[in-house]
Amino acid sequence: MYTDVAPRLGGWQQTWRLAAAAALGILVWLATGVLMPPGQAARTGSWYATGDPLVALGSLALLLWRRRFPFAVALTVAIASAASALATGAALLALTSIATRRRPAETGAVVLAYVVASTLAVRLYPVDSSDSPTWLHPLIPALTAGIAVAVGAAVGARRVEVRSLRERAESAEREQAARAAQVRALERNRIAREMHDVMAHRISLVVMQAGVLDHRADLTTEENRTLVRGIADGSRQALEELRDVLGVLRADPDSPASPQPSLDRIPELVEGARASGLDVTLTSTVTGTPPDAVGRTCYRVVQEGLTNATKHAPGADVRITIEGTAGGELRIGVRNSPAAVAHPVLLPVSGFGLLGLDERVTLAGGELDHRPTSDDGYVLTAQLPWPHHPYEK
Repeated sequence: MYTDVAPRLGGWQQTWRLAAAAALGILVWLATGVLMPPGQAARTGSWYATGDPLVALGSLALLLWRRRFPFAVALTVAIASAASALATGAALLALTSIATRRRPAETGAVVLAYVVASTLAVRLYPVDSSDSPTWLHPLIPALTAGIAVAVGAAVGARRVEVRSLRERAESAEREQAARAAQVRALERNRIAREMHDVMAHRISLVVMQAGVLDHRADLTTEENRTLVRGIADGSRQALEELRDVLGVLRADPDSPASPQPSLDRIPELVEGARASGLDVTLTSTVTGTPPDAVGRTCYRVVQEGLTNATKHAPGADVRITIEGTAGGELRIGVRNSPAAVAHPVLLPVSGFGLLGLDERVTLAGGELDHRPTSDDGYVLTAQLPWPHHPYEK
């Protein structure tokens, strides 16, 4: 499929093309005057000196519209060259221009018109060609037309290539912008997930303890002191973990490295949940140390299970089981009984904790399951792949 790929020319490009066409026309015009016999020069002198230049000037002016009406302008200028030797340059420029469109039918029609016009021009300016054969008369215009067509086709092919490269560059820029937007969206999701994982658990415990402290008037002094200390410790830990997350997100090379959630820090979660009133039992039969990514995901699973138990089942019995070994799977289960006491305070529910956890477990190559139990409790389970490290025995 042929398309017009010629770009809009600048003013200086138009000028030098028209100047080149005019210069070529002047050379042909002068050569024609020199080669005409003296008697013929006298008979055509008036047209040669006035009419010929006027036709050539009109042809050059007409070339200014060749981008808007390429075929009509090229055909008109080619035909006009039959009455003007000075218009030969304009006709060849028009032929080159129409050839850049890479439309064989249009180009062939203009070539035919130019060759016929050049043959007829011999009758207007019969130059002295007694020593040359007759077949050479149409051959020279055909050769010059062929050169113009070849140049035009090369220019058209170059323009197609340039446009293709430009479109590829623009497509690459669009794809890069789309990838950048996707990366930004993924990063926002990651930040939101990290914020939820860090803050939801700690703040839930703090709110729960504050609610117990506000609604229970029968607590002893020691119990009040324990709750107040738990609120202070939970708030401090929430701030510390928030600062750690922000330090990681800012990627500050000067900030000290902070311990990341891992399997070894799960007992800290259990102690904090016990301080909020949950009866938590932790059973771990893990042999070996899992990779950091697996340990962090395990930590988040247990954290989400305890957070949900604190929100929806205060005072419940929670059983946490962790088992696994290298080369197999790491299995985590968090099961809680129904709430043992009424909610002392209404906790905010985001509804995105389990969704974010499911995404995290899926990215780790594992599976997550959560459902109510038959005794109105709740169970959260996860299976994470634990690949065998080549240096492990």
